Amino acid sequence: MLVRERMTSPAVTITPDTPFQEALKLMRDKKFRRLPVVDSTGKIVGIVSERDMLHASPSPATSLSVWEVNYLLWKLKISDIMTHNVLTLHQDTPIEDAASLMVTHKIGGVPVVDDSGKVVGVITETDIFRAFVEMLGGGEHGLRLTVQVPPGSGTLAKLASKIAEQGGLILSVGSLNRESDKTREVVVKVKGVSKDQLIPALESIGDHVVDAREV
Repeated sequence: MLVRERMTSPAVTITPDTPFQEALKLMRDKKFRRLPVVDSTGKIVGIVSERDMLHASPSPATSLSVWEVNYLLWKLKISDIMTHNVLTLHQDTPIEDAASLMVTHKIGGVPVVDDSGKVVGVITETDIFRAFVEMLGGGEHGLRLTVQVPPGSGTLAKLASKIAEQGGLILSVGSLNRESDKTREVVVKVKGVSKDQLIPALESIGDHVVDAREV
């Protein structure tokens, strides 16, 4: 799964000359938490976030009148408050690499660019959450198993083959290498087979079922 399949596209963008109030209204109307800032060719030059907008607004304790505040905000341009150094993702980046980048840099959304560097979308943490929910079969009813598998090649093939032998249909599968004890776990969701039937079958090929539950 690639970023292009999960991003919001086309991207809603603004320019450095966009007035503060106009950008704020756009952000509120669209319920966005960030807006990419682009130049006349559509290439990224910055990004402005909800937090940037908040920090740019006067404190409630200001001695300025409401008219003075509005006048100052209308004079303010996005170029005055935007972040210039922007992390971007190419539209063909794997979704897991996008998630890793966002976790590493503690950011909730990233502009997406094409080969020419033009902004073609935005991917957010919500987009990635939805993707991983689907990949792990979230919301689907079935038997969810956490299986510790032996090291070596062919373990997933054996696991899938044994499930098929028991008449089970795999709905989703994911794997995790546990750094703490160097073991590998597979989380698989299946339907069409009972827990009492499947667990002994998997244990017979050297897999250890850590957890099994109907969901």
